Amino acid sequence: MAELGKKYCVYCLAEVSSLRFRCTECADIELCPDCFSAGAEIGPHRRWHGYQLVDGGRFTLWGAEAEGGWSSREEQLLLDAIEQFGFGNWEDMAAHVGASRTPQEVMEHYVSMYIHGNLGKACIPDTIPNRVTDHTCPSGGPLSPSLTTPLPPLDISVAEQQQLGYMPLRDDYEIEYDQDAETLISGLSVNYDDDDVEIELKRAHVDMYVRKLKERQRRKNIARDYNLVPAFLGKEKKEKEKAPKRKITKEEKELRLKLRPLYQFMSCKEFEDFFENMHKERILRAKIRELQRYRRNGITKMEESAEYEAARHKREKRKENKNIASSKRGKEDGKEGEFAAIENLPGFELLSDREKVLCSSLNLSPARYLTVKTIIIKDHLQKRQGIPSKSRLPSYLDKVLKKRILNFLTESGWISRDAS
Repeated sequence: MAELGKKYCVYCLAEVSSLRFRCTECADIELCPDCFSAGAEIGPHRRWHGYQLVDGGRFTLWGAEAEGGWSSREEQLLLDAIEQFGFGNWEDMAAHVGASRTPQEVMEHYVSMYIHGNLGKACIPDTIPNRVTDHTCPSGGPLSPSLTTPLPPLDISVAEQQQLGYMPLRDDYEIEYDQDAETLISGLSVNYDDDDVEIELKRAHVDMYVRKLKERQRRKNIARDYNLVPAFLGKEKKEKEKAPKRKITKEEKELRLKLRPLYQFMSCKEFEDFFENMHKERILRAKIRELQRYRRNGITKMEESAEYEAARHKREKRKENKNIASSKRGKEDGKEGEFAAIENLPGFELLSDREKVLCSSLNLSPARYLTVKTIIIKDHLQKRQGIPSKSRLPSYLDKVLKKRILNFLTESGWISRDAS
């Protein structure tokens, strides 16, 4: 009598509990795989009838000896798990297959049967063609240069880090230069069915992203090199007070401001050396001019220059004392102080005090005043004698000056009022 719970082939009476073929047209007709493949017919059943595959869950794909007891149901769960969790997540895959399988068993079974087994040999080629070339880093290193040569983090406090949005362990900022640069590659995916145009377009996106990363890193290096972060935080002044350097002139400050765009092409040391060399050049040029001045004054030896400089210093000192004394005299004598603009001009000594005041008020040189005075008096004398005369006053004498001078000469008695 057949055991309860077991199924048998109706043709050869072999046990078919694990896997059997059931006829969909005849009742209670179930055949084993061998009889079904041979086309067995019994009673009303014919080999062309429709059929249904019935798996009891204990059927093995690879054979009991090679498989190690893996049923078809476990194989199906394993394939579902590798698709859901991905290759390498053996713990999640073992939990999906069932508690009877450990992660180690799941890994060994999948690698041995599906990769190194006959199925893997038939489906996976020996060399997988890679149609996508890595253009991110020609030298073969990682994408970001900071990963190969990481810079030490900035020496700033926690409060200053929060102010800058600085992350010291990553040496990054919360808001980087060109913050949206990652959108160029965030949606890219590599598909083996892409055509050449799509591949080149993705390469162009990657190249654009790499250029943006390099520019971002270049700006960080410039900020590090020129200590822009301490300058922003106000620490640069304290460092300058601790280590004073040579005094920078106003002209050099203006030149540094004009040449600031060169910062991105030169390192901080090169830039400072550039201005140091310019400073040395100015010193050398001044020294050369000094030596040329010595030579023009007949000095051919450096020993003689000390005596020359001492004598020159004495002359300048005497001249300075003389100027101070003359200014003091001018303050004491108010009149001479008023005539400072014309006292050194020719003809000043020929003027009276009133004429000096007139020339000073009219801003007229003594020589020109004497010329105009002579012409006016000569014309006046010729008119008194009845001799016709034509006045030939200079061109620089306008109506206002002529009227002022005529009034002055009339008040002083040089000419009569009728003539004026």
